[in-house]
Amino acid sequence: MTPRIRHDLTIDLQDEAATADLASRLGRLLRAGDMVALRGDLGAGKTSLARALIQSLGDADEEVPSPTFTLVQTYETPAGPVWHFDLYRLGGPDEVIELGWDDARTDGIAVVEWPDRLGTLMPDERLDITLAFGPDPTARRATLTGFGAWAGRVESLEPK
Repeated sequence: MTPRIRHDLTIDLQDEAATADLASRLGRLLRAGDMVALRGDLGAGKTSLARALIQSLGDADEEVPSPTFTLVQTYETPAGPVWHFDLYRLGGPDEVIELGWDDARTDGIAVVEWPDRLGTLMPDERLDITLAFGPDPTARRATLTGFGAWAGRVESLEPK
């Protein structure tokens, strides 16, 4: 078994503007076939980060609702189609296939909230972002873990 290449980075985000800045920098690194797995407690900012990321890839004024009830939303962007999944209400990986998972992974960028629901469908090459509450009500801590090729790309997100 080949060991997985990985790189970890922790970034303190003082407010929503700092979250949007991280999303914008991340957006410049995304390409077709990528997966961003968003983890964290309810209210930790997964949807806010996803919204800022999707807006950074296309129209900054585009409405980006949470896919909590629709389970998936798609967006056409210059970087390619972005599939925003919220898997919180899914019972298992088989249900993800019905939502277009294979298409998202073939030619799109998958942004996934509650990625643990993917089970064995979780790709080895991905970027995990875990959001945690910070010391202030608007602050968050983002821990980015790049697996495979993402290990090198994560390094470029280090604050200057």
